[in-house]
Amino acid sequence: MANKDILLVVDVFSNEKDIEKEVIFQAIESALESATLARYEFPIKARVVIDRITGGYITYRRWQVVEESEEFSGGIEFPTTQISLQVAQLDDPDCELEDFVEDEIDSVEFGRISAQAAKQVIIHKVREAERKKVADAYMDKVGELVTGVIKRIEKGSVYIDLGGNADALIPREHMIPRETVRVGDRIRGYLKEVRTEARGPQLFVSRTAPELLLALFRLEVPEVGEGIISVLGAARDPGSRAKVAVKSNDLRIDPVGACVGMRGSRVQTISNELNGERIDVILWNETEAQFVINAMAPAEIESIVVDEDKHTMDVAVSSDSLSQAIGRGGQNVRLATELTGWELNVRDADEVNKDNEEELGKLVQVFVEQLNVDQDIATVLVEVGFNSVEEIAYVPSNEMLEIEGFDEELVETLRSRAKDMLLISAIASEEEIETAEPAEDLLSMEGMNKELALELASKGIITMDDLAEQAVDDLLEFSGVNEEMAAKLIMKAREPWFANDNGEGEK
Repeated sequence: MANKDILLVVDVFSNEKDIEKEVIFQAIESALESATLARYEFPIKARVVIDRITGGYITYRRWQVVEESEEFSGGIEFPTTQISLQVAQLDDPDCELEDFVEDEIDSVEFGRISAQAAKQVIIHKVREAERKKVADAYMDKVGELVTGVIKRIEKGSVYIDLGGNADALIPREHMIPRETVRVGDRIRGYLKEVRTEARGPQLFVSRTAPELLLALFRLEVPEVGEGIISVLGAARDPGSRAKVAVKSNDLRIDPVGACVGMRGSRVQTISNELNGERIDVILWNETEAQFVINAMAPAEIESIVVDEDKHTMDVAVSSDSLSQAIGRGGQNVRLATELTGWELNVRDADEVNKDNEEELGKLVQVFVEQLNVDQDIATVLVEVGFNSVEEIAYVPSNEMLEIEGFDEELVETLRSRAKDMLLISAIASEEEIETAEPAEDLLSMEGMNKELALELASKGIITMDDLAEQAVDDLLEFSGVNEEMAAKLIMKAREPWFANDNGEGEK
């Protein structure tokens, strides 16, 4: 059956919506199939095939091939839509289960009623195709700046038109706080995500992401866009304040000055784009402590103590600039922490110095008592960096001779006294262990005898917990203990651990 109306509908929808013709053909086929099914009072399956050149179409009724079952009359559950394998193979020996058997039937006319029925299907297909086209177009643009016109505002969330039938959503939590926007305004954002969901928005844009700040610097500062200056990170309190770390790849160019621009013109343009957000441009430094000092600007740092293990830095500032270093609501130190990746603890330099003086005073007193020296010598040792008697005992003599006023005789005396003190301490500690009495829980433990308990205590294994932490090999050095006995003793000592675990689990 030929129908020029079909070709006309396909051409109109394809041209207006910029959708592939094949999508429209498939939509019309689906609509004709639905119209065919509606002609029957009982359920059937149908398939419509449209000739893409002439517009003619043929309709087939379909039956799915299934296995016969004795449970149902005639061997099949749904006779109007199914056919048994045995019957199907009478006409087509190659037919298999789940295949379809088809017969041509009269087609419905593609008139006004059929066209109306097809309209919703076509519209649905067109929308699906449009969404897929938008998703494909913007999938490679994730992480870039996008600009659009505000279409509507709902409960703080902003819907924007990006052009080309592409709409995007800026969720409320990704809008800059207290930013005033109106329908019709042009607005920029960072394309954060593209979703290919069947319904709802697909493109999600952010105005609060740190990446937006980096993208704006690439746009507004030519040296950044050309790669002469690298923007290595950003931290933001959206709409209030931000810190950006920059580095020059050309020693002749000042990265901070280039990003700020003449009289602050460049950074001001970016600030205006972000609702007046104040931006600090920070010089990146490969020395992490110096980078932290730069990031804490404008506060002046007096000293920094770095703890590599905890990845923290204790930052000391003068009393006058303490509030500036912390910032309103902790903003300055929070942004510096986020930018540098170090946990920063800001302290008053006066308090730090007082604490340091107390610690140094205690250390001086330790040296006076343990090395039997006067206050002046002990103070010199502390000032040049000695923190323990062990360091004095084992530091090379030539290093100590570099200390002003120290001669060979004094150095050897100090090292000798330090070694004697370490030896006395070790003997005292050994004696304390040897004379230690085993705890009652160790003495009364099943499988334990007094002689072994005393021997264990002499080696510092005083309680059941101490024993529980040992390995089998550790106990083999004790009298009368073999591997089997050692294993039994350790497991017995660990029984309270498992009992505690089970009790907590029951709770």
